[in-house]
Amino acid sequence: MAEKMDRRVRKTKAQLREGLARLMQQKSIKEISVKELVDEVDINRSTFYLHYADIYQMLQKIEEDAMQNITNVLKKYPIDPDNPDSILQFIVQFFSIMDNDRDLCLALLGPHGDMAFVEQIENLLAETFLKQLPNRFPKNDPNIKYPYAFILNGCVGLIRTWLSSPKTDSPEQIARLTYRLIEDTTQGYLDMQK
Repeated sequence: MAEKMDRRVRKTKAQLREGLARLMQQKSIKEISVKELVDEVDINRSTFYLHYADIYQMLQKIEEDAMQNITNVLKKYPIDPDNPDSILQFIVQFFSIMDNDRDLCLALLGPHGDMAFVEQIENLLAETFLKQLPNRFPKNDPNIKYPYAFILNGCVGLIRTWLSSPKTDSPEQIARLTYRLIEDTTQGYLDMQK
């Protein structure tokens, strides 16, 4: 009986997440009411309140789960700056997470998404990849902030573009492209310093 209940709870939460993703692609979280969400997914309001206090708590829980998934991938696929395969493995897994929850990720990173969550993703990318770059850049380079910003914003823009495109490129293809663009930008900047 408990297994059946757990399955129902998971199904209900999945429906709510999908509904919230659809609504957030049209409007900001501030404009979405519980009533609108439950009508979207054909669930009673009381069922919603069994799981969440309000829309904001629901969004916070979704974002926490997403960040936890990414953190788990980082633990499972640690990055070794001397091993390009480790970087690529992480990027592939990162894009696989995004691909598995494409609509929700697009909503969170889109124009009506949560800018604080976008900043968390940017910080994670910066801590994960960009902290590896100083080993390759000249010491005390005052202009290092420019290639950092270019790579970081490029990665976030690439993710948004990929998520909003019809599903044609696999996470592996996009991961390889991302890795190549990071490497090319890094090398291009180093070449300019010679």
